[in-house]
Amino acid sequence: MSQVRKVVGILLSAALVLNACGKGSSTSSGSATTSGSTTGTTSTSTSLYAVPGSQALTVSDVQTIIAMAVAEANARAKPAVIAVVDRVGNVLAVYSMTGVLPTTTLQPSTSGTNLDAQGVVAPAAAAAISMAITGAYLSSGGNAFSTRTASMIVQQHFPPSPASTGLGSGPLFGVQFSQLPCSDLSQRYNAGAGTTAFIGPKRSPLGLAAEPGGFPLYKNGVLVGGVGVMADGVYGYDTNVLDVDNDVNEDIAFAAITNYAAPSTITADQITVNGTSLRYSDTTSSSLLANPSSAPAFSSLTAATGSLTAVPGYFAGTAILSGQVYGSEASGIRKSTAAEFNNPDAFILTDGAGNARYAPVAGGDSGDVASPLTASEVSAVLQQAFTTMSDTRAQIRQPLNSRAEVTISVVDTRGNILGIVRAPDAPIFGIDVSLQKARTAAFFSGTHAASDLSGNPNTDVQSFVPATRTFLNNPTALTGATAFTTRAIANLSRPFFPDGQDGNPNGPLSRPIAQWSPFSTGLQSALVITNIGQHLTYITTNNPATAPDTPAHCTLTPNTPSGQNRLQNGIQIFAGSVPIYRGSALVGAVGVSGDGTSQDDMISFLGLYNAGTQTSTVAEAPTAIRADQLVIAVNGQSVRLLYVNCPPAPFLDTSATNVCDGK
Repeated sequence: MSQVRKVVGILLSAALVLNACGKGSSTSSGSATTSGSTTGTTSTSTSLYAVPGSQALTVSDVQTIIAMAVAEANARAKPAVIAVVDRVGNVLAVYSMTGVLPTTTLQPSTSGTNLDAQGVVAPAAAAAISMAITGAYLSSGGNAFSTRTASMIVQQHFPPSPASTGLGSGPLFGVQFSQLPCSDLSQRYNAGAGTTAFIGPKRSPLGLAAEPGGFPLYKNGVLVGGVGVMADGVYGYDTNVLDVDNDVNEDIAFAAITNYAAPSTITADQITVNGTSLRYSDTTSSSLLANPSSAPAFSSLTAATGSLTAVPGYFAGTAILSGQVYGSEASGIRKSTAAEFNNPDAFILTDGAGNARYAPVAGGDSGDVASPLTASEVSAVLQQAFTTMSDTRAQIRQPLNSRAEVTISVVDTRGNILGIVRAPDAPIFGIDVSLQKARTAAFFSGTHAASDLSGNPNTDVQSFVPATRTFLNNPTALTGATAFTTRAIANLSRPFFPDGQDGNPNGPLSRPIAQWSPFSTGLQSALVITNIGQHLTYITTNNPATAPDTPAHCTLTPNTPSGQNRLQNGIQIFAGSVPIYRGSALVGAVGVSGDGTSQDDMISFLGLYNAGTQTSTVAEAPTAIRADQLVIAVNGQSVRLLYVNCPPAPFLDTSATNVCDGK
């Protein structure tokens, strides 16, 4: 499986100018003036956020969900694999109907030559699990996103259709390569781990999915998990949102969410991005062939109908499990104590035994950095970013004027995790993605990027170094002279440069448009395809002695003296992180994810800026070395990279505008 191509299916697009937050003001080295208070430093000792209700899927709930899916599948004479997960990604059941196709094919390249995950054949159960996790992880109490929603926001144009020529990429471009099976952050199922076996967030076999057929599950209005269905053997994405599809995977999954559907006020079709309503489902209740309420009980299903299916690394196959209550210690994500993080709204990741997994610690890169980040500096960055978030108007949450809810991660120059904190109801996907963003900013801003990529045994990965140097007209690029944010890296990772200008060449970190797809994005997918292939072989063969699982560290870039590489959960190519400097020296990065990309950008940027004001020891990158000082000549144009892009009037409690200018 050495040529196995990347297996995810939802692209979180770093919409460069067209993004999930609307067009804001991009920071530059200039001294633009600002209006009013610009820091978003509202602070309070009382809670500003509601904590999600204590709800969870029971065994009976899971049985009912499967039974309704089976009834619809039988009505359509289309056997299916049905997966159900809880909010933190624990697989509660995988049910395979008799006669179902055992495998699924990831959408091949239109070029005739498959790269990365294009054309890969994967177990159908892996696809169903990935679709269920996507529905759960992209959603929250304020938004319900399906895999059809994911498809809409990860492609090269937003919204995707034959009429979208000239439009920028989707707002979550690249997110499909998150929650990877090799991630060092995501937890792995371990039936023998006792009470800690079910802490999350769990990994996903194919990352996040764009194939319609995955939905979130709600119970009494509270997000409790997701369901995914694979019946037709095709794992792809919808390239045209102007028509209405008849998709059997989505039909069966839609039946399965009856009585577990999201509140109608928060589904994706109630949320707009730059004036465009998102898609949630092309299936409606009237298009179902069976009445879910009359579905035969799960207990009546015989072996002739189907059975639970073991999936190595995810589900034992012996019995349906109940889900964890999100916010409990057993779920691995809970409210922090004042000693762990001094904010009444903060949630943290835990080990299931009462201990914080990522409390603020000092940097571990003293061999590379003269003065690494201290624990108090890490805490200041996290605290200030959290405070900025608490005053920020959300882009993707209902009702309007809700507060943003995100996850915030800080790393050192080696990618070591120095601290993670999150809002109570932030989408789960943002945990892994915020870490990817932080590591991406630290990696590309550091002195080791070129040497690490050149030291990767994959010649495809190596080729991106000379491509980038040629594109930037700089033979020493990627050696630490430029401070890169993920927005700047996103600029360089689109199949058109600048983003949305069809006919222009691709950015140096992207595949050319003739080869590009959500399954082959460029450097992002090339870095992790070997891990994906190893993991699929492990699932398929179920023989760890001869085909072991992929290690809990992504990419084959060389290890640092800390014993890990700098990109242990892959890179991310949409906006929401900034590098951290002490004077002119890089010391780390902060990443944010969970809301619109401009909101994520602003929270990371102002969080660091305000932490610098508080500590006087850490700061933004010097303006002279920021990526927005780079101007690229392409097709007669002079195009300046972006650094961050902040919303024009982002705060709920002040009327401040242009809040990032001049900083």
